[in-house]
Amino acid sequence: MHIPDGFLDPSICILTYIIMIAYGIYAYYKTRDVWDTDKISQITVLASGIFVAQMFNWPIPGGTSLHFVGGALAGILLGPYLGFFVLFLVLLVQCLVFHDGGITTFGANVINMGIIDVLVGYFLYRLSTKISNSNNSRIIGAFIGGWMGITVAGIAAGFEIGLSPLFNYPIWITVPIMGLFHFILGIGEGIITALIIWYLQSKGYEQFIHG
Repeated sequence: MHIPDGFLDPSICILTYIIMIAYGIYAYYKTRDVWDTDKISQITVLASGIFVAQMFNWPIPGGTSLHFVGGALAGILLGPYLGFFVLFLVLLVQCLVFHDGGITTFGANVINMGIIDVLVGYFLYRLSTKISNSNNSRIIGAFIGGWMGITVAGIAAGFEIGLSPLFNYPIWITVPIMGLFHFILGIGEGIITALIIWYLQSKGYEQFIHG
């Protein structure tokens, strides 16, 4: 999922940076009233856990890789806007310190994992709880959110690299490969996300679940 340097055309890199910055400003505006609370510690703790989980990678054809993302989990636990900052922090450290994901493609990686994955996972979870606000529906919603969040993010990455003239393969190759592999990996992501929500509910920690 981490797109390295050299995969995206400069125009796509610039556009994705603009989108990332604009969304980040909007996310900060939406959460400006909670930055002086204990949410800061929750962001850093969750970012640390997701950071470790993302270090386990499985390579796939085309030069990129599969791994646990945690975007849906961040959205479910902290909401879609604070969830963005969790993944932003994770990806920034990985990019600058571990060279996992490029600097020029940082905007695209944040869009895929910190915006798309977080939003899709969160809203699918919320949709499930609106249909039925039982414990089982929350667990099912977390599974679907984790599964579909990473799948849609993978498809978005496929479009980004497939549309870039610098990449050797067109979108009719990159999108199916990224979509299919992340659809399969998403089952595991969904299970992990659901298990974490189940654990928090079973221990009476519902206050740590957003909404």
